[in-house]
Amino acid sequence: MIDDMADTSASTSKKPTINDVARISGLSKKTVSRVLNNSPQVAEQTRQKVAAVIRQLNFAPDPQARSLASKRSFLLGLVYDNPNALYISDIQRGILRACQGTGYELIMHPGEFGNRQLIDEIEGFVSRARIGGLILLSPISQRNLLAQRLKKDGIPYVRISPGKIDSQARIVVSNDRRGAELMTEYLVSIGHRTIGFITGPASNLSAREKLDGFRNIMKTHRLPIRKSLVVEGENTFESGVLAGKRLLDRKSRPSAVFASNDAMALGVLKSATILGIRVPEDLSVAGFDDSALATVTWPDLTTVRQPVEQMGEMAARKLLAQLNNGGAATELPSATEPELVVRHSTMKHA
Repeated sequence: MIDDMADTSASTSKKPTINDVARISGLSKKTVSRVLNNSPQVAEQTRQKVAAVIRQLNFAPDPQARSLASKRSFLLGLVYDNPNALYISDIQRGILRACQGTGYELIMHPGEFGNRQLIDEIEGFVSRARIGGLILLSPISQRNLLAQRLKKDGIPYVRISPGKIDSQARIVVSNDRRGAELMTEYLVSIGHRTIGFITGPASNLSAREKLDGFRNIMKTHRLPIRKSLVVEGENTFESGVLAGKRLLDRKSRPSAVFASNDAMALGVLKSATILGIRVPEDLSVAGFDDSALATVTWPDLTTVRQPVEQMGEMAARKLLAQLNNGGAATELPSATEPELVVRHSTMKHA
């Protein structure tokens, strides 16, 4: 009895190892290692079994020890240039979910899309922090020269992008054009014929994809697309206020305004309030992303839901597959599907 107690005391005081995980799960150390490395060769049932034992033991792989043993880094880098903090947070949560139990950690690195030194800056970040691979967010993910340099340098990467601009193993497509089509089709279906559209910056591929989606549906229904009703914003609340004033402070104003993200849509709501325009009775307003902002105002926003956390998780799994399986990520999905979310900021137009 005393020996049993001594064994228990010793085992609880020791930090659990991969050998403990293998022994309790009844699997080989190699199989457990594959699970930790997020290998696509492992069955989902096996992955869940190992994950349960990891939680039971509170096991955490030592990234530093693994890095020394394998002579490579267990750090992933997320490079972004996006004013939407909620979007970045959701992407981060998805990445961290994919990294859970693998021993990989995440380092954030802001960049500037228009910076001519961006490529050198990112290479310096990878070198200094010993980054094992990168996830690139739009608009930085649009920099094809950056992707070419990373590929040449042998640095694994995955791009989250509105369009398919790379091979399947290196891309997660957000399908922004389809999302804009869904919203425009909905607005037309409830009677709107004069629709204002607020784009993001013209240099941003996401902005162009959404504008193309809007135009496609308007043309399909043979509805006029007035240049005066397409206004460029900066994906910020403040730019949404300014764009809203331009669209609404006129004699012949649109019956609906579709903004390329929720922050700008909230800006339109503020402009409408200042001008004494009721939403949705006098004006329907729609956004894009279904961020936390969409439900913190009244009326709450009709919007397009982007599975942002899922995109982050998909990108991380693709990157981990490259790191651990020689780039074998082709069987992992590459595109997500947007979803229309109807709330109280829109209504049928007579």
